Amino acid sequence: MTPEPSPPVPADGPLSISDAEWRVMRAAWDAERDDPPGTVAAAVIAAVTPVTGWSHRTVRTLLARLVKKGALTAEPDPAAPRRHRYRAAVSERQCVQAEGRSFLERVFGGNVGAALVHFAEGAELTPAQADELRRLLDEAESKGAGDD
Repeated sequence: MTPEPSPPVPADGPLSISDAEWRVMRAAWDAERDDPPGTVAAAVIAAVTPVTGWSHRTVRTLLARLVKKGALTAEPDPAAPRRHRYRAAVSERQCVQAEGRSFLERVFGGNVGAALVHFAEGAELTPAQADELRRLLDEAESKGAGDD
């Protein structure tokens, strides 16, 4: 199966990927550190099937879906032209931010304060994490003071 050419990352809204696609994207992001960067389908299959039990066809379908969505690119592998090398077209940070915004809207109606209170109440923060949270809140407060 030859993947379709990679479309650009959608500019009309956040990229939406399913839970199954997240697993495949994590394998692709991990492969970005390889030399050469990117990964072939067999490597993605080897990374996700022990955990998921999915067939190779399922993983290939997910790869094709992610290429179509613009989350991955697919290029012929120079070492084996019949294979394709997949690379992340979006960073993990971009996807996490988009998913976080979506979650915040869906669950908390966009209310960041309510989300922070909810998570802070149930969290077991290390002293370093608590200090970082205080720093971020102080920074946000000082930015907000300039809006008055």
